[in-house]
Order: sequence, then C-alpha cells, then structure tokens
Amino acid sequence: MTKDAGEHGSFSAKDYHDPPPAPLFDAVELTKWSFYRALIAEFIATLLFLYVTVLTVIGHKSQHAADQCGGVGILGIAWAFGGMIFILVYCTAGISGGHINPAVTFGLFLARKVSLVRAVMYMVAQCLGAICGVGLVKAFQKSFYNRFGGGANTLADGYNVGTGLGAEIIGTFVLVYTVFSATDPKRSARDSHVPVLAPLPIGFAVFMVHLATIPVTGTGINPARSFGAAVIFNDKKAWDDHWIFWVGPFIGAAIAAFYHQFILRAAAVKALGSFRSQSHV
Repeated sequence: MTKDAGEHGSFSAKDYHDPPPAPLFDAVELTKWSFYRALIAEFIATLLFLYVTVLTVIGHKSQHAADQCGGVGILGIAWAFGGMIFILVYCTAGISGGHINPAVTFGLFLARKVSLVRAVMYMVAQCLGAICGVGLVKAFQKSFYNRFGGGANTLADGYNVGTGLGAEIIGTFVLVYTVFSATDPKRSARDSHVPVLAPLPIGFAVFMVHLATIPVTGTGINPARSFGAAVIFNDKKAWDDHWIFWVGPFIGAAIAAFYHQFILRAAAVKALGSFRSQSHV
C-alpha cells in the first residue's frame, strides 16, 4: 500500500460512482421513446412471467390430482418462478431495469432510483401484463384453470393473517434486499474482476423464498402476480386475502430500501458529512 501511495502520490477517493438521485417528478420522461419502450418491456416480461409460472402451478395440481407422486412439486414450482425471474431480468435489465414487480419498483422509488412517474407507470404496466398473462393461461386451459384454483394467492388453512403478512414482508425483504445488493455500483466496482451476473442472485432469492412460503401464502412477494391471478380467477377467498399481497410486499420493500440505503450504505451519514464539510468552507 505504501508503495502504491508513493508512486501515485495519493489514494483514489473511491473506484465507483453513485448515480444522482432520480427526480421526484420528471415530465421530460414522458416525451422519450425509451420511457415507453421500458413500459412495453415491463408489460411483456410480466405477461411471460405469469403465463409460465401460473401454467406450472396449474399443471402440477392437475398431475398431482391424478397421481400423488405426479407433478413437479413445490421444488419445481419454486424453480419456475426463480428461473423465469432470472431469464426475464437478464433480458430486460438493459431496457427497463427488469423490475417485473411493483414491490421492487416501490423499493427503488423510495431509494430515489426511479422517478414517481416511472414508478407509477411501471406498476400499471406490470399489473396489466400480469392480467394478460393469467388470461392466456385460462384461455388455453380453462377447465384445469377453474378446477385447480387459477394460481391465485390465498392464505393456507391453519395460518392466521399475521403469519401470512409476516411471510410476505420477510419474503419481499429478501428479494428487494438482493436486488439492491446485486445492482449496487460499489459491489460492481469491488467485484470487477469477477463476472457477476446480477439476475442470478435475484432469481435465486425468488426461488428460496418460494420454497419457504408456498405452504403459507402460495408466495406472493409480487403484487402484480397476485393481482393478475385474482382478477382472472375472481374468487371471493382470493379477494378476501388480497390486501396481504399488497401491504406485505410494500412494507418488505420499504424496509429493504431503508436497510440498504441508510444502514449499509450510510446515506444519511454521508449526507450529514457533506453538509458539514460545505458549512466549513
């Protein structure tokens, strides 16, 4: 270290660059084609996500009903959700950021990574894509779809509302915390010698959370996923429990954003230090 300091005269401040905070409201975005391209990417990605995953759930239940040893099981369902997130985030990250989840978008909005306009429009596109994706499943396999629950998220028998809400909060925290960590510019700089593929840990986070919470809530952690299935299946039980799959993920995302930005990255301390240094100039 001494040698490096002597040769270069001083240490570099840091080897990464934090992007500036996104404006709360950016009307200029509405005039750019890249914004609408990102909305289309979020819509199509969420449509494909719901189509493949809900079809997997319906297929498992139909096979399991005919043969107790049939179907892909919870492990296969978890792989379907995690694998699709890995694929779709990889495909869309360079276009829209690859959110595919209103809770992820909400967490990134709280961290000032996206503007309010983009956050709201992303959520609308994601919910519409989810509805269309589940609609395709029902159109192709209507009898199985209606018979086996439509892939809708509901609170499982034997669990109370508090348990279901807690499962959604913790599960979404794991996901959104992983998103922040995998896309952190500081991590990218520190691990620049290691080819880190950000969609991989995000997909694995979704996989692991599904393994833990499918028996409890069917695993939401994505309000668009729960909303699309509830709209198309339109069952009273699904709607009675539906608030859990919005409140839980949004709370989990908010906690993850706060933890990463203000505890791990110490944003508040950095801001205070910057203010003090400017006040002494």
